[in-house]
Amino acid sequence: MTVLITRATSRLHRHGRLALLQAALLAAAGTATAAAQTPAVPVAPPPSQINAAVGTGSKFQPPPESAIPNNDFGKMVRLGRDIMVDTPKYAKAYVGNSLSCVNCHTDGGRMAGSAPMWAAYVSYPAYRAKNKKVNTFEERLQGCFMYSENGKAPPLGSEPLVALESYAYWLSTGLPVDEKTPGRGYPALAKAAQAPDYVRGQKVYAQSCAICHGADGQGQYVEGKTVFPPLWGDKSFNWGAGMGSIKSAAEFIHANMPYGQSYSLTPQQAWDVAYFMDAQERPQDPRWTGTVAGTRAKYHDSKFSLYGTKVNGKLLGDTGAPKAR
Repeated sequence: MTVLITRATSRLHRHGRLALLQAALLAAAGTATAAAQTPAVPVAPPPSQINAAVGTGSKFQPPPESAIPNNDFGKMVRLGRDIMVDTPKYAKAYVGNSLSCVNCHTDGGRMAGSAPMWAAYVSYPAYRAKNKKVNTFEERLQGCFMYSENGKAPPLGSEPLVALESYAYWLSTGLPVDEKTPGRGYPALAKAAQAPDYVRGQKVYAQSCAICHGADGQGQYVEGKTVFPPLWGDKSFNWGAGMGSIKSAAEFIHANMPYGQSYSLTPQQAWDVAYFMDAQERPQDPRWTGTVAGTRAKYHDSKFSLYGTKVNGKLLGDTGAPKAR
């Protein structure tokens, strides 16, 4: 489940971290009494540090924004940061919905366990099964615009891609090239004990997600700007996005959602609510072959994709050709 990450949002949920802190204390120290009797037991992190990174083992810290150089390169880094945080404003020509990069890459792409940009940068070029070829970093960024942003790919070498690449490069300062960098992507999640379920997921959504994303999943807006992003519908990511995979969505949700309450949902709850979110209609996959069955066979032949399947009697993805952008 994605969410617009703002400092205001963080404050809204900070109190929710208390519950996770308690869980972390119990997990790390058994009980508070035992911890007091055994000083050598590691101390659980304070609430402010319980985030997606806790479950990754990552020790890397990208440089602070105050370290962005005051030169032409720094200007491009800042533009990349701005595009990350408010993509519809700074890369408007290539965005087809109301989402920003930061919705999937929290803390401006800095957070380990939330698909950080620094870990992605040192992991490319890399082969991607999604398009069955070796992708450069810029080509990987193009995919985000096409699917998660439901827009169109900026040309290679264009300013938005150069800016985002510059920002990611700068964030990775001091990090060795390594596709297995701790903190990359989202933390692996244990398999669901029970098959993900729509009804259970609907309950989790109502209890933990609707307050931010709305009961109808359409997000919340203030003065035309997205405060909490839509999770389905015309303003959300399309069927080709990574979050359209129940597995990827569940991993993201478990480590990052509800925002400020990382790891507070059980793995089963994360699987269930991911299933519920991905069982909703959204914009057509831009790789549309002309039929739902054909598109599913070519691009969604996976148990983690609900595209082209029937849920509650509705054939998902049966919305016709992609709308022109």
